[in-house]
Amino acid sequence: MNSVLPVGVRAEARVPASSANLGPGFDCLGIALGIYDDISASVGEPGLRISVSGEGAEGVPLDDAHLVVRAINSGLQAAGVTVPGLDVQCRNSIPHSRGLGSSASAVVGGLAVAGGLVAAAGVGTPLSAEKLIQLASEFEGHPDNASASVLGGAVVSWSESAAPPGGAGAAGSTPGTDYFARTLAVHPTIRAFTMVPQFESSTAVTRGLLPDAVARTDAVFNVSRAALAVLALTAEPELLMAATQDRLHQEYRAPVMPATASLVQWLRARGVPATVSGAGPTVLALTASELPAQSRDKAAELGFVLDEVEIAPGVVVH
Repeated sequence: MNSVLPVGVRAEARVPASSANLGPGFDCLGIALGIYDDISASVGEPGLRISVSGEGAEGVPLDDAHLVVRAINSGLQAAGVTVPGLDVQCRNSIPHSRGLGSSASAVVGGLAVAGGLVAAAGVGTPLSAEKLIQLASEFEGHPDNASASVLGGAVVSWSESAAPPGGAGAAGSTPGTDYFARTLAVHPTIRAFTMVPQFESSTAVTRGLLPDAVARTDAVFNVSRAALAVLALTAEPELLMAATQDRLHQEYRAPVMPATASLVQWLRARGVPATVSGAGPTVLALTASELPAQSRDKAAELGFVLDEVEIAPGVVVH
């Protein structure tokens, strides 16, 4: 029988944005960035009361369909507890539909708040970082953004099918997927710059532009660059230009994000290791050097706002 958390128990979480792929590491490399959503929740009387301010506040549901609420409920269920009701507040700074992992951050924040409520009440099963990655990745379908927001810094992530040899699970059941991630110690000279536009993109749409098969030469190219990216991020940042090259996704998405493609091209032509952040349209530059003096003006000309952001720690609960 599940434990019931008492009314008045409260928890808060601060969760960072993230960028996935970092060029060649499609669905496996990610990094946490210093743009934060703040989520708080308290156990209340029966029912749900939710308020949202900041980025995306006008376009999200204010009921059980809200992604943060769904994540809180999932976390409570995983911990083996229930609540009579919830009061939830979301203060969003992460832009929505810009390739900065806003949905992953919402899920991670909601799960982390659920874990914080459990810890504050002293009942149920605590949610480890590994469990947060698993649960959040199940929402997302891939672990790169979620694991970066959980662990902070740069991450390499992967998944494994839970199916036994031969395919199907016991009695023909559908097997699940296990998700994993490890942090990379980012070289201290590397700085992160985001260039965020006002226009949005849909991950579902841009993912649909990708081919089901690629040439072996392109696959080999990306394998080599993804491996090189680990070395560049951790030990030899002078290799970041080569390490952020990609042949699997960016060129296929370029026709629907011409301004993004133009800005990436302009920066790379000047020696800046720029990539599309996730599915775009934000541009990310990870570099140990200063940006060209005219970068901010060029970004503005194309409709982007350039900021330096910290390479962020993972989600913090209090």
